[in-house]
Amino acid sequence: QVQLVESGGGLVQPVGSLRLSCAASGFTLDDYGIGWFRQVPGKEREGVSCLGKNDGSTYYADSVKGRFTISRDNAKNTVYLQVNILRPEYTAVYYCAVANTYSSVILCRTKREIERWGEGTQVAVSL
Repeated sequence: QVQLVESGGGLVQPVGSLRLSCAASGFTLDDYGIGWFRQVPGKEREGVSCLGKNDGSTYYADSVKGRFTISRDNAKNTVYLQVNILRPEYTAVYYCAVANTYSSVILCRTKREIERWGEGTQVAVSL
């Protein structure tokens, strides 16, 4: 079965940390560009961090630079998003996606050529 499954979300206090995981099955993640996106009700889904396809490029949205780290474990066919020093405004549903996109910037900013989305994992930042 071809799918992406996110995990690792939850309720976290401000300045806490989380590591989100996105596990792929039925295909090889290394063949794609990969991105993490987030969405809150009433707003457009936005790209927060992406890896380009085969080019090694990495993109972070300005709002998360220095706090988020994206990484890939090819042996586990999984991509991670380490989220540090959480803020209440990071509360959202976080989704991973794969795309036939070489540029991490284009993937995150335009969501071009996304082929598959995960179901999302909720992150809530609150006291």
